[in-house]
Amino acid sequence: MQIREAAEKIGLPSKTLRYYEDIGLVVPSRKGNGYRDYSDEDVNRLRIIGKARKLGFGIEDCRNLLLLYEDQHRASADVKRIALAHLEEIDQKIAELQMMREDLAPLVAACRGDDDADCAILNDLAQSGKGR
Repeated sequence: MQIREAAEKIGLPSKTLRYYEDIGLVVPSRKGNGYRDYSDEDVNRLRIIGKARKLGFGIEDCRNLLLLYEDQHRASADVKRIALAHLEEIDQKIAELQMMREDLAPLVAACRGDDDADCAILNDLAQSGKGR
């Protein structure tokens, strides 16, 4: 199938499919006229990449997941190791975001939000030595 059909089938823009081809994640065959020809297996690979990216996996993790997908002798432990590492990264980001929220929420509450120029948020940001 052509790139447009493949993109519609998996819900990704054609530009994204071309990018994945450029970095070697999926390399469709070419027809005599030079058009890309995506096989069902190419679409499966793109579907895996698309879902993994939505879950926040990086390109290298996607590359490794695809290698494991293609390996009929893979151990699910290898897949789980990649997913666990990513889950730990997500948990770390959540913790960092929570700390930022804890720092910002009191500033927002302290700001009157009126027409006056005095602003607790800017006053705090301008002070040196504060923050975590």
